[in-house]
Amino acid sequence: MEVFIRPNDSLWYYSQLFDIPLILIKQSNPQVNANQLLVGQSIKMPGYTPIKHQIKKNDLIWKIAMENNIPIDLLFLMNQSIDPANLQIGQTIVIPQRVNSLIISDFDNYTFDKMIGDINNLLTIYPFISRQNIGNSVMGKVLVELQIGNGGKQVHINGSFHANEWITTSTIMRFVNEYVLSLTNERPIRGINMLPLYNDSLLSIVPMVNPDGVNLVLNGSSAAGEHQQEVLDINKQNEDFSNWKANISGVDLNNQYSALWELEAERKPVSPQPRDYPGPYPLSDPEAIAMANLVRERNFLRLNAFHTQGEVIYWGFEGLEPAVSEDIVNEYARVSGYQPVRYIDNYAGYKDWFIQDFRRPGFTIELGSGVNPLPFALFEEIYQESLGILLANLYL
Repeated sequence: MEVFIRPNDSLWYYSQLFDIPLILIKQSNPQVNANQLLVGQSIKMPGYTPIKHQIKKNDLIWKIAMENNIPIDLLFLMNQSIDPANLQIGQTIVIPQRVNSLIISDFDNYTFDKMIGDINNLLTIYPFISRQNIGNSVMGKVLVELQIGNGGKQVHINGSFHANEWITTSTIMRFVNEYVLSLTNERPIRGINMLPLYNDSLLSIVPMVNPDGVNLVLNGSSAAGEHQQEVLDINKQNEDFSNWKANISGVDLNNQYSALWELEAERKPVSPQPRDYPGPYPLSDPEAIAMANLVRERNFLRLNAFHTQGEVIYWGFEGLEPAVSEDIVNEYARVSGYQPVRYIDNYAGYKDWFIQDFRRPGFTIELGSGVNPLPFALFEEIYQESLGILLANLYL
């Protein structure tokens, strides 16, 4: 929501007036010098949305403020051109309304387009979220990274490396919404005050690594555009893409990294497939390249890749994982009930490469239990199990 500076206003005063932590207002307005505010300058105010109200007979400013449980100066700030002593019937004023519930309501069949719409809505209400485009898919869809936080401890989570595991994106987006809602309402999550975690950490989020594949699984071959015949050929002319894990080119993006890639390639398909084809060489495909560049350009303390299924957490690679990884995975296990598994006969994954090249904790977290794609009926259970891990990622 947008407000305009008046004489003698300050961001500190706005934090008191709106009951919003000052740091969230500052982070929502990175271009603004808090010590040199200009009259008429536009300020983005997080956690609120403007509601239009038509003046009715006997309406008074103080009465409207009382009915909406807001300070009267909020109405003066939002309606600087009105004469409060001379309200006219039918005149429109703006009432600032605090957002106190989740704004994302539909997590089922969570396509790329749904995600982008939800991200845009989140950025409008919570402008302290930072958005970067870190690359593009084979079909040109943007790979979006969100950042939340003001601290130096950089941690990362991602979802939907595999197309039919799209429920991981739903899980991550639900957490993003719950996290920012808790910050603007100073509402704890599972008893944890989130503002200190916000000030201590910088959370990097790539909610959908494989947007082309996700749309293919959910919308069928028509979602493949010029690749339609290609994916039908790979899928043996079957219009059911529910078992498709790869990107639109038939490359398994989580087999694309130079962590014993050659060993994995020897025993995996040698041509594009719905799953498991590691590509002609490491980092052959743009989605994998973008995710590799993201790590290279940042200083992530740890990395978490969300997959389905099995309720297990893979945390080692060839003995290269640091000792602290075991402490972290034990905490993840404690708060989720998932089983830690140190090694598995599977290589060339994103977390494998991260551990190998950076010697930092990396985790592949297999959400839920069943047969992929997991039914959406399990979403709430999956979310509640993963919530402990998402919180622990911030407080550890």
